Amino acid sequence: MAVVSLSGVGKSFGPVHVIHDVNLEIGDGELMVLVGPSGCGKSTLLRMIAGLETIDRGELRIGGEISNDMSPKERNIAMVFQSYALYPHMTVRENMGFSLKLSKAPLAEATAKIARAAEILGLGDLLERRPRELSGGQRQRVAMGRAIVRDPAVFLFDEPLSNLDAALRVQMRVELAELHQRLGATMIYVTHDQVEAMTLAQKIAVLNRGRIEQVATPAELYHRPSNLFVGRFIGSPQMNVLSARVSAVGDGRVALVMQDGGELSIPTRALGLEVGATVQLGIRPEALTPTEDGALRGAIRLVEYLGGLTLLHVGRDGGAPLVAQLPGNCAAQVGQPIRFDAAASGVHLFDAAGVLIAGGAA
Repeated sequence: MAVVSLSGVGKSFGPVHVIHDVNLEIGDGELMVLVGPSGCGKSTLLRMIAGLETIDRGELRIGGEISNDMSPKERNIAMVFQSYALYPHMTVRENMGFSLKLSKAPLAEATAKIARAAEILGLGDLLERRPRELSGGQRQRVAMGRAIVRDPAVFLFDEPLSNLDAALRVQMRVELAELHQRLGATMIYVTHDQVEAMTLAQKIAVLNRGRIEQVATPAELYHRPSNLFVGRFIGSPQMNVLSARVSAVGDGRVALVMQDGGELSIPTRALGLEVGATVQLGIRPEALTPTEDGALRGAIRLVEYLGGLTLLHVGRDGGAPLVAQLPGNCAAQVGQPIRFDAAASGVHLFDAAGVLIAGGAA
C-alpha cells in the first residue's frame, strides 16, 4: 500500500494541453475513482501514474518517493486493462503467475500467491483452463488475479468492466468493492460511468477537459456539487437545470421567477444574491413532487415505468424540460398537465457561470 500524490502534473501532445496542473492525493489504502466524459483525460492521467505516458510538468510521488522518471516496473504498480490482455495459449494459472516467472520468484512462493489470488477471486476450479474457455467476467477476474499476485503498492484499473454486459458489470462492481475491502490496497479506478463511480469509490475525482472539477466522497458530490458540470454529471437521471431570475431575498429565503412565469421560493443562507440576478436552478429528479398548485408546471411527454420507480418526462412552455423520479407505478398519462413542488434538499443554486452559490437546504 502507498500514498499517491500528484502536484501540478501536466501533459501535452504537441501544442495540445491534455492534463492541466492536476493536484490530487490518494490516501494509503483508499479507492479513488477518476470519472468524467470521454476525452476528459482520465485514462491519460492513469497512464502517467503507471509510467506509460511521460509527465511533462509537475511531480508524482508514490509512497513518498518521486516517481516521474521511474520505469513502470520500478513504481511497484499493477494495472488491469479494459481488454484483459491475457495470453491465449497459457492457462489461467500460467497467466496469473507470468510476472512471478519473469521475476524468478521461488516456485513455492509463486504457487502460494497464485493459490491465494485464486481463492480471493473464486478461480480455484478454473486454473487449468485457457482464456477462450472462460466467460468475460472470468477473464476479468484472471486479469485482476495477475495483478494481485504481484503484491503491488498501487492497483490501477482502466475501465475494466466496459466490455461486460449490464448484469455482469453490476456483479463485478460488487466483487471489486469486496476485493478492496479484503486487500486494503490503494486503488485508482478510471471509468466514464458515474453510476460505477458512485457505487465503488471512497472518493471521486471528477475530470473535465484535463482539469479536476471536484474531489469528494460520492455523497458530497451528489448533495454538494461545486459547480454545474459536476451537478449534471453526477446523478442518474441527470439533474434538471432551469434558468431563473431572483425576485426577492430575505428571511432566509430566495424567491425566483422561472422563464415560463412560475414562481418558486426556496430556503437558503446564500450571501450576495441580488434582486434581478440570473441564476441556474438545479433540481434533482427525486426532489420533485406532484401537487395541485406547484410552482413548476408542464405537460407529460413520456412515462418510463421502471418497476420500483417511474420517470416522468415533462415539457414546459418557454423553459427547459423536466424529469421527475416518482416511486412505483404512478397514475400518469402522456399529454396530462402536471405541476410540481421541489424539496429544498434536492435544490441547488448556481450563478450565471455555473459555480455553486448554495444548496437549497444550506
